[in-house]
Amino acid sequence: MSDVETLKAEIKKLSSRAISAKMNLHDLSEELPINWETIPAVAQETFIAYRELTEARAKLKQAEKA
Repeated sequence: MSDVETLKAEIKKLSSRAISAKMNLHDLSEELPINWETIPAVAQETFIAYRELTEARAKLKQAEKA
């Protein structure tokens, strides 16, 4: 498997993870004030998921240029 194909597969997994994290954050916001204590953890998980997805997309863009 080429680097580009590997990155595309990784992006697919990361995208799924990011969407799931986004939905968890959305669900939490709709349930407020219930579970308000979990806001930092859920937000951090979402932040990390989107940061990793953004980094992988940047790597793919660089790999496609090479």
